[in-house]
Amino acid sequence: MKNILHKITHWEAWPFKLIYAPLVPIWGWYMLRSGAVWFFTSSNPKLTFGGMEGEPKREMYDLLPADLYPTTFNVLPADNFQHILQRLREVNIDYPFIVKPEVGGQGILFRKIDNEADLLHYHSNVPVEYIVQRMVHYPIEVSVFHIRYPNQQKGVITGFLHKIPLQVTGDGKHTLEELILLHPKAAKRTGELHSKHKEKWRSIIPAGERYILSYAANHNRGAHFVDLKEYINDDLLKIFDNISLGINDFFYGRYDIMCSSIEGLQQGKDFTILEYNGCGAEPNHFYDTGYTLRGAYREILKHWKALFEISKYNREKGIAPWPFWKGVKFRRDTLALYETMKKADERIG
Repeated sequence: MKNILHKITHWEAWPFKLIYAPLVPIWGWYMLRSGAVWFFTSSNPKLTFGGMEGEPKREMYDLLPADLYPTTFNVLPADNFQHILQRLREVNIDYPFIVKPEVGGQGILFRKIDNEADLLHYHSNVPVEYIVQRMVHYPIEVSVFHIRYPNQQKGVITGFLHKIPLQVTGDGKHTLEELILLHPKAAKRTGELHSKHKEKWRSIIPAGERYILSYAANHNRGAHFVDLKEYINDDLLKIFDNISLGINDFFYGRYDIMCSSIEGLQQGKDFTILEYNGCGAEPNHFYDTGYTLRGAYREILKHWKALFEISKYNREKGIAPWPFWKGVKFRRDTLALYETMKKADERIG
């Protein structure tokens, strides 16, 4: 009974669909008001499907100034492995580096590659186009949720988070397995983590050593979030307003960023954008930060209202939402792609 009550009261650990289920009628109401099932596709016109899901990451990188994101190149599953190694040398990407699918999310097929053997294993098993990206060694990862209405010069930052990847700290006594079992979030993911860390599973982690279990700092991958709303100011807002104005897009979404310090980011110094998530981005600042379920629902509905209004404005300016059957086919193809990637994610380990 105690375990059941814990699951009921700790809503942040509920499945995504369960959290959002009570809000489905409101999303349906926006469909009816707009007269379009895929009304949101007008929100970020330069991103496929508005960035809801299934959009190629290349679109986002092509829109951003090159100095704002890490050195990156794309690889196809059929590419010759020696050519990939040559490309690494040409763009000066050293080990370790990051690989992730061109289309994806939720940390699926996201890996840190430490050596050539790791890369060969990944390349031999990945069935989709993927990205090779220089690893960023800034110490802090944050997310910034930014909204700007197309008819306005100034937007608003609705969420600012420090994202701490799932990790354990060694004590010189316990093995990695034991540390994982003692961790409240990691203990729930032992099967997945054993697959990815089996070589270290029985090893004792030295005292004070921070061992990263997942480099994908997502809520569904066990990351911990720390609210940084007190650091939101006009200087920070100006940085993201300028990005949005410069490319005339990215009206609604979330930036994932590595930086040297929060103060440096506020000054526009020493930071790099890992990704931009469009209208499918969750306002994830209600996780781990003291929100009640009712408070989380208020945040979600506030963001949905902005998404609807931005989409409506762009539609009135001639940017039509996707036709119904085009969206149906795209979603079907995207879901099938995700299933393929999930199977490969398990296979790669």
